[in-house]
Amino acid sequence: MSTPENPFEAAASAQAGSSSSASVAASSTADSWNRVAEQFARDYLKDRRSERRWRIFFRLVWIAAIIAVVWAFVAQRNLAASASGPHTALIEVRGEIAADTEASAENLVAALKSAFEDPGARAVVLRFNSPGGSPVQAGIVNDEILRLKVLHKKKVYAVVEDTCASGAYYIAVAADEIYADKASIVGSIGVLMDGFGFTGTMEKAGVERRLLTAGDNKGMLDPFSPLNEKQVAYAQGMIDQIHAQFIAVVKQGRGTRLKATPETFSGLFWNGEQAVGLGLVDHLGNLDYVAREVVKAEDIIDYTPHENLAERLARRFGTSIGAGAMRALQGSVNLR
Repeated sequence: MSTPENPFEAAASAQAGSSSSASVAASSTADSWNRVAEQFARDYLKDRRSERRWRIFFRLVWIAAIIAVVWAFVAQRNLAASASGPHTALIEVRGEIAADTEASAENLVAALKSAFEDPGARAVVLRFNSPGGSPVQAGIVNDEILRLKVLHKKKVYAVVEDTCASGAYYIAVAADEIYADKASIVGSIGVLMDGFGFTGTMEKAGVERRLLTAGDNKGMLDPFSPLNEKQVAYAQGMIDQIHAQFIAVVKQGRGTRLKATPETFSGLFWNGEQAVGLGLVDHLGNLDYVAREVVKAEDIIDYTPHENLAERLARRFGTSIGAGAMRALQGSVNLR
């Protein structure tokens, strides 16, 4: 007959078994956490390596882009500087002639100076595709061409592509000879001051214009106020004077070649073939013809300054919209 187990021994044995199970469970949990920590560390190091690789890659891309831009700039400068052979210097006059455009006096004068100062340039050719613009900007360019011609003893030729009208023709008459295609548009020797009047619209909309000025003519030609005949007469006299200045420049530039008629300075324009007959253009021809047959230097190097990428993006995204709106609201004098 077996002896009954001591209850204290049984309890101790049960407690020992429970402690052993808890120890095994704790050890298993610790091993699991260690495995998780090791996996996390491996993943973290992997991500860091990947991140570091991408960071290095993008840095290399930026360095390569900067090197490419610098190389292109230096190459362009060297190309312009190494134009040792005889060549025809080209300057483009495109679009509106105004202070904030590519055809501004600042840009064109800088290009003219570079072209005239280059010893390899046999002559300077201005290629036109412009409807005109500011008489001030056109006058500055015209004066600079005349000055540089005397200083450097080089010929200047104007070549018309599609259009050389008004302010563009103001510049072109500074050239020694003007060439155009038979279908080119040439002329429009006149001045305009344009704007809008909103007085009738405001009355219909029930809007009252409240304008306070110090000076009788401070609100002159205000688009929201009725026209003042005295101010209109003054403005007309001013643009008539600018027109007379324009006519004098044309007569001086064209000299005896000009066959003036009553319509020559009326603001009319003609095609290239008609312009030759009127003495507004000397010959029919294009850029290649002038470089090959007149200048005798077929190599053509463009000295025209162009917008950089930032300026192009800024213009594309409309930073000049405000200026355009203001020009639409305010009357401005233009040769176009």
